[in-house]
Amino acid sequence: MNRRAIKKYFFLSLILLLPLFFATVAPGAEKTFLVGFAQDTLANDWRLAQVMDVAREFEKYPSVTFVYTDGQGKTAKQISDIEDLVAQGIDLLITSPRDELAFAPVLEKVMQKGIPVVLLTRRIQNGHFSVFIHPDDRLIARQAAQFIAERLQGKGKILVLQGVPTATTAIARTEGFLTEIARYDGLEVVAVKTANYLRNDAVRATEEVVEQGIEFDAIYAQSDSMAIGARLVLKKAGIAPETIVIVGIDYISQARQAIREGEQDGSFVYPTCGKEGGRYALKILQGEEVPGEVVVPSLLVTRENVDEIEPVF
Repeated sequence: MNRRAIKKYFFLSLILLLPLFFATVAPGAEKTFLVGFAQDTLANDWRLAQVMDVAREFEKYPSVTFVYTDGQGKTAKQISDIEDLVAQGIDLLITSPRDELAFAPVLEKVMQKGIPVVLLTRRIQNGHFSVFIHPDDRLIARQAAQFIAERLQGKGKILVLQGVPTATTAIARTEGFLTEIARYDGLEVVAVKTANYLRNDAVRATEEVVEQGIEFDAIYAQSDSMAIGARLVLKKAGIAPETIVIVGIDYISQARQAIREGEQDGSFVYPTCGKEGGRYALKILQGEEVPGEVVVPSLLVTRENVDEIEPVF
């Protein structure tokens, strides 16, 4: 057999042996996964922290490639991001829907393609998701109302700074609060202002209330970022934050400082659920059964326990 014939024989033999080689190696090789997170917005510090918590959890697993998108606070953009992630071939989708109605048919299609869906803190109206991980927003709202009622001794006027009105977090935080406040004859909600969980939007909303001459004795801010914005306006208007009962949600570092300084009365710890989201995503990818809903506990932080509890970030 000449040299050219030997080369040809070797090449053909290699081609024939390749399938056998991969059949032997593949079972022992670690399967890789692509996970995508379509976030509502990265302009909100808490939402960015949520993505980073997921990323840190996946860093422990080299078999997982993690990508994320920024919906820029726009429902259409977040939906488009989900469609792009599906087109990239993700094995699992993580998201926190900005609009419970608009996302229902979108996530139904994702599930129909065999792609599991992990919802963090916000849910959709239908059941087309694998697991929903969240604190109990309605319970937090009721406890916030009770706390304010106690601080005001059952009498006073309240300003509500609402998050994204189409998101289930804001819906539950508003309905739960208003239902509980209605139990107190001496308490009145004088305004509910949308501020989208953003500091700048809260500045605008609080300025409107102050300029309109609407008086209030307490502020229920559905995020600590909005509470920060409200305090900026109060100080600018010559109103000492210490004279207003202020309650927020999230318990970020700025809230801890404000509570220590007496400029905020309380905040409810609101975990990002990013760590839990990463863990349950891995369980799903590994073929394990997971519950349809996971409730992560929350806790009220005041001056009495502020030094004992670490902020969410």
